[in-house]
Amino acid sequence: MNKILCITLSAICILLSSCGNESSIGVIGGADGPTSIIVTEKGEKAMYEQITPGEAKNIMDSGEEYIVLDTREQDEFDSGHIPGAILIPYTEIDKKAEQMIPDKNAQILVYCRSGRRSKIASESLVKLGYTDVKEFGGIIDWPYEVEK
Repeated sequence: MNKILCITLSAICILLSSCGNESSIGVIGGADGPTSIIVTEKGEKAMYEQITPGEAKNIMDSGEEYIVLDTREQDEFDSGHIPGAILIPYTEIDKKAEQMIPDKNAQILVYCRSGRRSKIASESLVKLGYTDVKEFGGIIDWPYEVEK
């Protein structure tokens, strides 16, 4: 299954990079599947790391500095979010991220409900110049504490 996934992702990356537009997306595979996403724009490489909820929890428990970013909407956030998370809906990243997260080298752990919006938000953060973005999917896969 992992081989099929890696082959499929490689084919998609080749197709995307051959389209001739100004940006493309590639996936770096690891032993357990894709681990990083590379966003290339106008020849410059930038990336965010895709991690598991368990890896995100380990960072939170490690004593390292980090920011947890919830990219859902206000009503979703109010119904339950990861403790200490800040809310910037993914559609507002370009407008609010630099004001709310001024340190572009901050370690940012990004999530949403299922993982789709957090990936979009992570790409946006990287394009804005953030250097340590880690996307860990959705709160539906978060087996740890949630607060309201």
